[in-house]
Amino acid sequence: MTGGGRTLRAALAYARMGWPVFPCRPGEKVPATGHGFLDASTDPDRIASWWTAAPERNVAIATGAPGPDVLDVDVRPDGSGFAAFNRLRREGMIGHPRVIVRTPGGGLHAYYAGTTQRSGHLATCHVDFRGRGGYVLAPPSMVNGRPYVVISHQNSDHVFDWDKARQLLDPQARPPSMRSHRAGRACDPGQLAAWVAAQPVGNRNAGLFWAASRVIEAGYADALDGLARAAQAAGLTGAEARRTIRSAQRRASEGDTPAGRDREAAT
Repeated sequence: MTGGGRTLRAALAYARMGWPVFPCRPGEKVPATGHGFLDASTDPDRIASWWTAAPERNVAIATGAPGPDVLDVDVRPDGSGFAAFNRLRREGMIGHPRVIVRTPGGGLHAYYAGTTQRSGHLATCHVDFRGRGGYVLAPPSMVNGRPYVVISHQNSDHVFDWDKARQLLDPQARPPSMRSHRAGRACDPGQLAAWVAAQPVGNRNAGLFWAASRVIEAGYADALDGLARAAQAAGLTGAEARRTIRSAQRRASEGDTPAGRDREAAT
């Protein structure tokens, strides 16, 4: 069976497990559909049509229920996430992942039962959490000629507690202020990511800036990665999305956000 045939077979197998999948560009993490993870499906006919049209596409799984939650351990030139992963293991927090995948960069993905937890990012620890509003490439996808490879698999419904892990690895993180907590009740990062991913040409940067400002003000800065991925699904480049989010962060640090101006106009 060709590489493209293996990818289609894997995509259909993931779908039979109840995990929504969608295609990414061959050799890349960039979605090949108009709305990225929002287009993810378990429909075998739709999946077959995606890979019949372009057999070499990578396969991505939309994370968060009904898909899996995934702990992403990165290895980069500036550091490795394995120290954080091993600390979580010593504290008994890794549990029994359903699947462990070796990633092309030498890191790993640990798959857990899907929940409604939001995606998160701990840059200094080199670990990410892919939950609601996120996605991961899955075997046998390849990046830079290197494949994602399953290294262990077991029957497990273990749930990974991202908030507990974050508190252990980054105890200095300040809880949101009461004002941010109130704002957060009306701020759903998952819904904002879906909205950003659906923005048309001409409104993608402005939409991302507004959404990023909302999550920053609500105390959900760990959701910015999910917004960046959603913006890329809408058609922005990674550099464009990062630049817009940095602009929102600068404006927030100056106390000037679109959400804040909305409230002032209403008073």
